[in-house]
Amino acid sequence: MKTSLRNGFLMALILLAVFSRLIPHPHNFTPIGAIALFGAAYFSQKWLALLIPLLAMWISDLFINNVIYGAYYDSFQWMGSAWVYAAFIAISLLGMRALKQVTVPNILGSSLGASLIFFLLTNFGVWLGSTVYPQSLSGLMASYVAGIPFFGNTVLGDLIYSGMLFGVFAWAKRNSPALA
Repeated sequence: MKTSLRNGFLMALILLAVFSRLIPHPHNFTPIGAIALFGAAYFSQKWLALLIPLLAMWISDLFINNVIYGAYYDSFQWMGSAWVYAAFIAISLLGMRALKQVTVPNILGSSLGASLIFFLLTNFGVWLGSTVYPQSLSGLMASYVAGIPFFGNTVLGDLIYSGMLFGVFAWAKRNSPALA
């Protein structure tokens, strides 16, 4: 009973964070990196820590790509970039290692690491499948340089949403021992 209450509360927090993807926000200022870290820290079943951020991303992508941006596509969009999903798997794995003890320094370090992982993997994916960037080291570097303006929002999103998720849960555990 205690585990199901705890998991239900964790999922409710995650669901609230996911909804923020659906309201206007700056590019790359999203909760998914923080969700991946949060799930990795608190779900005792590690498969949930991997699955939850992917499901959150996929479900919100379905809505964003087919409702908000549906006019830009010729057909129904089932999936976003595989590199984005791979980044969130890597972020979950980072969280599993770095957040065995949930402390403010560990959360800050993991959030910054999550931003860096997302930046490196997604820009690599853009370069790898691109006709815009030459398939050379200089093309890869150009892809990374083009991503720099978005990196600040990624860092802010990861830090702010991590602070909110971990902070609210810490407060809730302090006020409801059943969640501890």
